[in-house]
Amino acid sequence: MNETLLLPVHMLGDFLDSGGWVVGWILITALVMWTLVLERAWYLWKIHPGRRAAALAEWRARSERESWAALRIRAAMVSQLRIGLESGLALIRVTVPMAPLLGLLGTVTGMLQVFDAMTSSRNTDTRAMADGISHAMIATMAGLVVSLIGLFFTHLFTSRVKRETARLNDLLDARLEVLR
Repeated sequence: MNETLLLPVHMLGDFLDSGGWVVGWILITALVMWTLVLERAWYLWKIHPGRRAAALAEWRARSERESWAALRIRAAMVSQLRIGLESGLALIRVTVPMAPLLGLLGTVTGMLQVFDAMTSSRNTDTRAMADGISHAMIATMAGLVVSLIGLFFTHLFTSRVKRETARLNDLLDARLEVLR
């Protein structure tokens, strides 16, 4: 029973060993990215609707919505909500190119292992060369997978921020309130 529960831990350890030390850094990058992604998802689907409703209620409670000052207040409300929506996206965008660069570092270190194996033994030690190539390919693959996942969520959140900002501008538009 315990062995079954520990199987994922052993598999992760084997993966980290087979990819070299760089894969550990890619894993840390992935954990940071997933923490930021989960925080953004929580904010967008749980926190933001309440803040949007509060801003809309505050705007509709105003008796005057068409003066220059009222329009500046509206712009400030939209801007504050947009800042909340965009918070953390820049950090996710940093992890996207960082993961494949770490994978490239793993590729270089793996290939250096291959060249070291070739120079240290006069005959070609295929086992040592295969180990270096394996390190290189696993690190590259891990970096690309983390980056692709980050790209997906970056696009998802960025498009959601654009839609929400447009929606906020429509909901808080003084000219549309007069027509309704």
